[in-house]
Amino acid sequence: MGPSSIFAPLSTPAIEILDLAVLVLLVTLGIFVVVGGLLVYSVVRFRRRADDDGSEPPQVYGSEPIEIAWTVAPFLIVVVLTLATTRTIYTVQAAPRPPGALDVTVVGHQWWWEFRYPDLGIVTANELHVPVSDPADPTPTFLTLESADVIHSFWVPQLAGKTDVIPNRTNRMWIDPHQPGLYLGQCAEYCGTQHARMLLRVYVHTRSDFEAWVEAQKRPAIEDPGVAAGREVFQTTACVNCHSLDGTIASGRFGPDLTHLMSRETIAAGAAPNTKESLRAWIADPDSVKPGALMPAMKLDDDELDRLVAYLATLR
Repeated sequence: MGPSSIFAPLSTPAIEILDLAVLVLLVTLGIFVVVGGLLVYSVVRFRRRADDDGSEPPQVYGSEPIEIAWTVAPFLIVVVLTLATTRTIYTVQAAPRPPGALDVTVVGHQWWWEFRYPDLGIVTANELHVPVSDPADPTPTFLTLESADVIHSFWVPQLAGKTDVIPNRTNRMWIDPHQPGLYLGQCAEYCGTQHARMLLRVYVHTRSDFEAWVEAQKRPAIEDPGVAAGREVFQTTACVNCHSLDGTIASGRFGPDLTHLMSRETIAAGAAPNTKESLRAWIADPDSVKPGALMPAMKLDDDELDRLVAYLATLR
């Protein structure tokens, strides 16, 4: 199974959805086998033979057993599927909130994801970090979904079904990953030219590793005095209008928070690895990395660009 396969669920909502899907597939497969088998039987049993005299066979009008069967059987099938679907919806949407649950606000932007941890004072982008949840002592993560512009849809197949992210409306979902690891997701609602590259990554940590990540994110970004010239470039360009960065004048909300930029594995919502080379290309010409991206080219000369990249590369 791939890293985003719905057939390898590792969270309760995804497991419940797969169980329901398998039940529906088995029921529909049974219907297909019965109907297809009867059709094949009829074709073979009542095919034209060489000794046929050309007359029609006896015509049967009305059969009470058959009419009862084709009425009762579909009714029972619908009842079973309705009850199974209702149970799954209730399990997923009415789950009680246990002590120790984590709250994260997810904001969809064109074309990236913002993750806010209101109780922890952390803001990051495109890479959601959560603790593993032991099924014996669940510590789920509850997600509040909001949109800053158009309709998006949050979907991490191995962790939960997709949930739409709609402007001026708050939707909610939850996940309780059972194993540490990296889980890949995607915006599942067409939202513009770069919808296909509105990727997201969910990192599930052991409890101790998650606490270490939280502590690292709460600390001020470490700055090297040797890159002060790059900081000056950052603070005197349009970067500060869109991005925020603790310890600087930057307080924009249109683009991702850059305070711990280099702690992320990717940039541009997963469109490129987070390396100096990719970062330089992204700042110089965003369209070369992600055509149609709303981030403008900064129009910096090579020296300014080198100084800016050197500064950003220290933000861990």
